[in-house]
Amino acid sequence: MPPSIAVVGSINLDLVARCERLPHPGETVTGARFERHPGGKGANQAVAAARLGADVRMIGCVGDDEFSAEALSGLRDAGVGLSVQTGAGQTGVALIYVAADGENEIVVAPGANQEIGAFEVGETDAVLCQLEIPDEAVAEAAAQAKFFCLNAAPARPIDVEADLYVVNRHELEVLGERSGLVALTLGPEGAVLLENGVEVARAEPPHLQAADGTAAGDAFTACLVVSLLQGRERAEALRRACAAGALAASRPGAQPSLPTAAEVDEILRSA
Repeated sequence: MPPSIAVVGSINLDLVARCERLPHPGETVTGARFERHPGGKGANQAVAAARLGADVRMIGCVGDDEFSAEALSGLRDAGVGLSVQTGAGQTGVALIYVAADGENEIVVAPGANQEIGAFEVGETDAVLCQLEIPDEAVAEAAAQAKFFCLNAAPARPIDVEADLYVVNRHELEVLGERSGLVALTLGPEGAVLLENGVEVARAEPPHLQAADGTAAGDAFTACLVVSLLQGRERAEALRRACAAGALAASRPGAQPSLPTAAEVDEILRSA
């Protein structure tokens, strides 16, 4: 039976400009290629978890506007169950610049993501949250969870306890030291798993050419949670998460880049 996950988080429409290089402050860079993709860290992680074999339900909020159906399309295509509210604000939008080397800059207009009201996560093995929604929604999700994972991105201080934290160096610095299980991502160096501050596992990603890092962290987070819920050893779960993140970073787009379980298996066999 597949693990069940409720994702409480953001749902956006990504407006992407692909350019040769990122602009300096005050500079205009031309010659970009424009794309639109469903996104939002919450929706990205829900789609990723579904493609990796979990039974997933998405809890979030969109606006009553022309962007909402497009923002939800990736979730529907991935077979994610929807418990989505409609807020007074516009559907969330992310403005993303992606350079030829895969580096990006992102500005988010959260819109209706800030309006998540009362919800029930129901009977589920785990609840997964990020920080593109209000603290109150994160705290409510944690209170209802059997196992709670917090991907503390974008970074801000928050007084919520989790069973598993997923952070990069900057996010850990902002969040502060936490007891329990912490997955610290290190970019090209891979990731380490810490338990009460002590390293218990380390993994490196496969060497793939970077194309777009927008959803790499989302793929990593979803794969780590799914792998742990499947009963895999921590070192193996971390290795799979690094592979999923590397695969996502090697492809353009956020949700279009997210790998399946079979693709993770294949890259690990060939690594």
